[in-house]
Amino acid sequence: FTSTREFQIFEAMDPCIPIPIPDKQLEDLVEKAKDYALMHGICMRQKDKFDRDALHFAPFVLFPTPFPRDEYYKSLKLQPILNELMHKVAHDYDFLKESLKHTIKVDEFTGRLWNIYETIMSEGGPTQISLGMLRSDLMLDQHNCCQCGTCPPERKCEKSGKSFCSWKQVELNTIASGFGWLGPASGLLHRYVVAEAGHRELLKDIPDNGALEGLSGGLIEAWKIYNKPNSVIMILVEDVTYNICDQKFHEFEIRRQCPDVFVIRKTLTELASRAEMKEDKTLWIDGQEVAVIYMRCGYHPDQYPTEKEWEARLMMERSLAIKSPSIHYHLAGTKKVQQELSKPGQVEKFLGDKAQIDEVRDIFTGLYSLDHDEVGDKSYAAAIANPEKYVLKPQREGGGNNVYGADIKPFLENIKDSEERNAFILMDRIQPPVTTNYMVRPGQNAKLVDVISELGIFGYVIGDKNTIHTNKHVGQMLRTKLSHVDEGGVAAGLGALDSVYLVDAGRCCIK
Repeated sequence: FTSTREFQIFEAMDPCIPIPIPDKQLEDLVEKAKDYALMHGICMRQKDKFDRDALHFAPFVLFPTPFPRDEYYKSLKLQPILNELMHKVAHDYDFLKESLKHTIKVDEFTGRLWNIYETIMSEGGPTQISLGMLRSDLMLDQHNCCQCGTCPPERKCEKSGKSFCSWKQVELNTIASGFGWLGPASGLLHRYVVAEAGHRELLKDIPDNGALEGLSGGLIEAWKIYNKPNSVIMILVEDVTYNICDQKFHEFEIRRQCPDVFVIRKTLTELASRAEMKEDKTLWIDGQEVAVIYMRCGYHPDQYPTEKEWEARLMMERSLAIKSPSIHYHLAGTKKVQQELSKPGQVEKFLGDKAQIDEVRDIFTGLYSLDHDEVGDKSYAAAIANPEKYVLKPQREGGGNNVYGADIKPFLENIKDSEERNAFILMDRIQPPVTTNYMVRPGQNAKLVDVISELGIFGYVIGDKNTIHTNKHVGQMLRTKLSHVDEGGVAAGLGALDSVYLVDAGRCCIK
């Protein structure tokens, strides 16, 4: 989850149900919600007390979070455009090379990924299609909200004559984009809770969410394109999986939609020891041919403890198996590539429709290079002068890697003349609205807290360098976290599952 320091806390938005609610009603709703979560697989394994055979409900907020209706639907409409953009970026060797030319020299992990990509390119690939299962993470930015009073005139809302919240993109994930089950499941939970609270009239504004069906359908579509009836879909997993329900429900949904295909789960280490690529470049493990690889692992250096795991990754990429993501998609999702895309004229290289280009650019927040050149030196000076306005990001997924606020100045001064500076980008903070909600965690009483939210929009795209065969938006997920903490996700206890409650733009306005 994005760190709270990545944005500045601003004015509050009204919750969907007036709170606080009476203690007896709260106790009743919380107990019902916990049971619903446990009985419907809205669960995780605990990190501090790991037990393969035990699940606890995943932390959640009791009520859905309000979001402007128009901005929500705008984000859905935008996702296929972002899918197309990232597909074309991933297949543009020259753009990836230019974007990452400094980073790969100083960031060992990105450098290792790039070496694999170069190997594949030198061997004439990638030639097979790719499956991009993407998630665009967005936050409402109140710099464009009616409550700040300093917004552009095109965003005026009718109620106040001022302006409303608009989306800004935090990042675009191309690997291990989780919560395809827990996102929709949160909406199911909230529909139940809101109805039990006596507010069935609100249910029409909790939107449907087909993320699980859509993402699973994308994997099945790729399997059918591979066209080997006895082949399998392989989920690449960590040695220990805590977010087990989110992964397993994809497996169950694949089997429900298409009983003809089997799903297996393997680690990189298992691939290294037992998989083989045959002369025809088919990938096999334990006597099964692998048609599709869905990576829920492989995005962090710790997941490659030895050279054998790197060799397994190279073997995967060399094989005919359809990967999600392939190595070029993985590289396209790095922070440095996203920062390069934000430069003037770059999106235009990949999209030809001016309206679509403007829509993409509208969600970009400030992203700045720190390379050793005139532009990077200017960004460096701005960060030193006003560190609270920025967040410093390396080329990592998984959270806990960023540098914030007052910590930026000494960190940057320490690497001022080092090539290591090229491995980071600088990002403007986002100013999201705050909502009040009850956070419910295992073993604790429900707490009334101030929270902020991040919306992830799922999509998938299938194609090769020359052709896009399928391009869809399929659903969404919402994570909400305490407004005053720096780091932490759902599993860490500082974040919680959530879902969207749609409101008209006027709901953002001061009464």
